[in-house]
Amino acid sequence: MNSRADTAELTRQERAIAAKYQGGFPWLMAFWGVGNSCVWVALWPLTLTGLIPLWLTFIVATANVMLSYLPSHDAQHDIFIARGSKRHWINELIGHVSIFPLVLAFRTARETHLGHHRHANDPALDPDYPSHAPNAWAALWKTIENRQPGSAGKARYGAYLTAKGTPAAKAALRDGLLMQTFFYTVLAAMAWAGYAIEVAVLWWLPRHIAQTYISFFLSWAPHHPAQEQGRYRETRAFKSRLGNLGSMGMQYHIVHHLYPTIPLTKTPAAYRELRPILEARGCELGGLAR
Repeated sequence: MNSRADTAELTRQERAIAAKYQGGFPWLMAFWGVGNSCVWVALWPLTLTGLIPLWLTFIVATANVMLSYLPSHDAQHDIFIARGSKRHWINELIGHVSIFPLVLAFRTARETHLGHHRHANDPALDPDYPSHAPNAWAALWKTIENRQPGSAGKARYGAYLTAKGTPAAKAALRDGLLMQTFFYTVLAAMAWAGYAIEVAVLWWLPRHIAQTYISFFLSWAPHHPAQEQGRYRETRAFKSRLGNLGSMGMQYHIVHHLYPTIPLTKTPAAYRELRPILEARGCELGGLAR
């Protein structure tokens, strides 16, 4: 890019390509979000009545909780149904239902995630900044450390919402408190009733595993080394050893930050078409060719 005209032409081409992947109802994500939560709910009677063994419950429940975030992520950006539509309640319903197994209130997730988009990699303002670490092993440990009482990571989201102070932020704080209260009440009641092991494999342990997995691939991997800010430098593409499915679609996270209303399922195709433009922009693409 040697001139302002070159930059303007790249912008025109980039927006034209992105527009091809925006819009439409992401049916796969909708079925994924609602169906995944329904499977997880069905595990409870099946497990408590002894119809399926605990080891199978644990495997399925862990998969359910790990998969619960991404449909809500699309809902956080109003991808299912845009704001202002009479059917926007469908977007909100999918957002609330899909993320419930993770014990993360939808409005809490949305407010903090949109804050991350506004302030990505800002040490003072990015709600996700405590997840950053110098390498993968340190990042995995950081996900555990951030969940400990009194940790900076544990307090960061509440501090962000409190400082923001808007009606939406206050609602997000309230929802988060109610969700946590409900979760620990269920754990205590189940343990008191003699189902401590069952509730541990249904919810408590799968949630901890999912939090580590999700934080690693959604917060750390796409932003590492998290030293730059700006539209084309705050995130990156990367090639995961687990592939795109194993990394929860985050290999193409740069597309999401550039155009958040492109559904997750369309980001690989959008990336492949945008790649020459992203190279010209000087984006970090991590050797991801396709």
